[in-house]
Amino acid sequence: MAKEQNAAPDASAVPGKPGAAAGKRKKEFKKKKERRVVPHGLVHVAATFNNPQITITDTDGRVLCWSSAGAIGFKGSRKGTPYAAQQAGLSAAGTARDQYGMKSVEVKVKGPGSGRESAVRALAAAGLHIVAIRDITPMPHNGCRPPKRRRV
Repeated sequence: MAKEQNAAPDASAVPGKPGAAAGKRKKEFKKKKERRVVPHGLVHVAATFNNPQITITDTDGRVLCWSSAGAIGFKGSRKGTPYAAQQAGLSAAGTARDQYGMKSVEVKVKGPGSGRESAVRALAAAGLHIVAIRDITPMPHNGCRPPKRRRV
């Protein structure tokens, strides 16, 4: 019992450093993250009436970066304008070009919004070479059942 009271505190009892001696710990180095280079990718432009969304993926479909008019700072009805879609396209294309070294893209456009063409033009203006443009807007073959006839 007397030994326990006179015993010096061991290194594991040092506050703030659990389980390690104060001066014996080696410095840890983090590996530098490799910059992923994706020379060719896909651009998905979802142009709704309210907000265009531009998503840039690699050829396998993994998302690299995206942008939308709302993410840039447009609010309300200004999000649906062609200018907002142009700014979103420039933002997404700049990120893909700078961070991933992207050079050429295939564009897939979906939706009825007014920013379809201006978003594609912005991608070209940002320095991406557009290989193909496809419209993948879903078309109903016979559509939904219409509402009942109105009786007055």
